[in-house]
Amino acid sequence: MTESQLAIGLVEDNPGDARLIQEMLREPPIAPYQIRCLSRLDEVLERVGREPFDVLLLDLGLPDSQGLATFERVNQQAPMMPIIIFSGAIDEQLGVEAVAHGAQDYLVKGQIDSFRLKRAIHYAIERKRTDLQIRTLNDTLECRVAERTAQLEEANKELESFSYSVSHDLRAPLRHVQGYVEMLRKASDGQLSEKAQRYLKTIAEASCEMGILIDDLLAFSRMGRAEMMESRVHLDELVQDTIRALELAMKDRQIDWQTAPLGWVIGDPSLLKQVLANLVGNAVKYSRMRDRAVIEIGCAGEEDGRVILFVRDNGAGFDMQYAHKLFGVFQRLHRAEEFEGTGIGLATVRRIVARHGGRVWAEGAVSEGATFYFTLKPSTP
Repeated sequence: MTESQLAIGLVEDNPGDARLIQEMLREPPIAPYQIRCLSRLDEVLERVGREPFDVLLLDLGLPDSQGLATFERVNQQAPMMPIIIFSGAIDEQLGVEAVAHGAQDYLVKGQIDSFRLKRAIHYAIERKRTDLQIRTLNDTLECRVAERTAQLEEANKELESFSYSVSHDLRAPLRHVQGYVEMLRKASDGQLSEKAQRYLKTIAEASCEMGILIDDLLAFSRMGRAEMMESRVHLDELVQDTIRALELAMKDRQIDWQTAPLGWVIGDPSLLKQVLANLVGNAVKYSRMRDRAVIEIGCAGEEDGRVILFVRDNGAGFDMQYAHKLFGVFQRLHRAEEFEGTGIGLATVRRIVARHGGRVWAEGAVSEGATFYFTLKPSTP
């Protein structure tokens, strides 16, 4: 058999049916071919185990095997080989089951002619070839995705380790600066000029801000590695706890709290507490220039089966053209002289919400307030 010849296997124990099928293939042939006739399942399994055919025409009723089990055993032996089933019975259910199990076609003896047979062979070979190409592409894609995922996971681990190490290693020299500033202040009490004292105060304040920044960076790094402990979370209780924790920041403030029932969600309580602490804390902070601040916490419907929650304020707001910068690490849209902060809070919010399978976004306008949305998986009480 040459490489250009089509290898056809014919499994038929009835000599008359076998001759009829061979005659159908001869006039005119679909391509140069060589046919091998077999009549028993054990012969078929032995042959296809060594060298599968380009296509196999299989009768389900053989002396040593009957029914769909005949196909299943052959298909298991040579899963890449296209198989067309022949049957003397008109059984639509059997045909459907055969195709569902991987047969390329189901033909009834006595209802086929040369054209239908050759067309079935042609389509069977092409479909199997296409299936194989798709399977190969899928396997290749899965390998690439797995490799890329592993690379990203490794990169994230390295980045988190780097952030933690940098933050941790910066603590020691910062403590030295703060310590020597304090010793210098005490040693030079009453001896430094007003300008020198101001310089010393600036150094002390800057080192304190750096300490806060390092603490926030450490917390951000740890949060990415922390194991999530999901459970049912009552958001209404979490919101009230968050508001109570902000009492000091709200001292002598007039704030109109508008909180709607939020219900239950699925999530890590400690991580979701950080989300609310950051968002509600920002609402309190950025609305402090208002004589009467209005902060609203509520639900805005659903998105892809997740509940949309929001925190809204009537504070300083922001320019929407910079909205894409809001959730980046160290990104700030206001000067430090106006509002204190390190620029890590919203990045933490985004990371936590993403770990819960949700998303976060914001809308706002300068001097008109801002609304921060995030989605979580709902839960019934």
